[in-house]
Amino acid sequence: MNSSKSQAKDLVNIGIYSSIYLVITMLLSFLSLIPVFHPLLAILCPIVGGVPFMLFLTKTRKFGMITIMGIIMGIVMLLTGMGYFCLFTGLVFGLLADIVAKSGNYVSAKKSILTSGVFSIWYVGNYLAAFIIRQSHYDHIIKSFGQEYADAYMSFYPNWMLPVLFAVCFISGIIGGFLGKALLKKHFKKAGIA
Repeated sequence: MNSSKSQAKDLVNIGIYSSIYLVITMLLSFLSLIPVFHPLLAILCPIVGGVPFMLFLTKTRKFGMITIMGIIMGIVMLLTGMGYFCLFTGLVFGLLADIVAKSGNYVSAKKSILTSGVFSIWYVGNYLAAFIIRQSHYDHIIKSFGQEYADAYMSFYPNWMLPVLFAVCFISGIIGGFLGKALLKKHFKKAGIA
């Protein structure tokens, strides 16, 4: 009985914190209506999203919870028209983040911050179409936003930009982790995370 209650509580926590994280991501994504802000979301979303993500980590004590959150990110991105690449990055970087958190027994503050950085790389999935299916993605952007927007948008994504996006998401996730830890100091103490 306690096991099923515990599982239900874990699922509720995943749902709550995934929703908060997604609302932040969606609100910030409106900035991308101006093309120059599109690549900047790789900085803004992991930093701002780092706060609720770090709070989520104070509730995480079981392997798989972060992976499920990553899968949810991918599914929602797919359903909102961002393509299917986030399904892959959400799963992979959610799983890797889970491994990092577990390596610190879910009580290491340093590993929690690193977990935030690793998890944040899932966001790269939102950009992969610009590199992997470049022409069809370009055509899609023209249909959706017009030629001028599409040209400006694609100019931000030369091939060398892909590794930069990976690094930026990771570093921004680390910054978000530090920010979240600082703002949620009381919660970290209560959860026994040192």
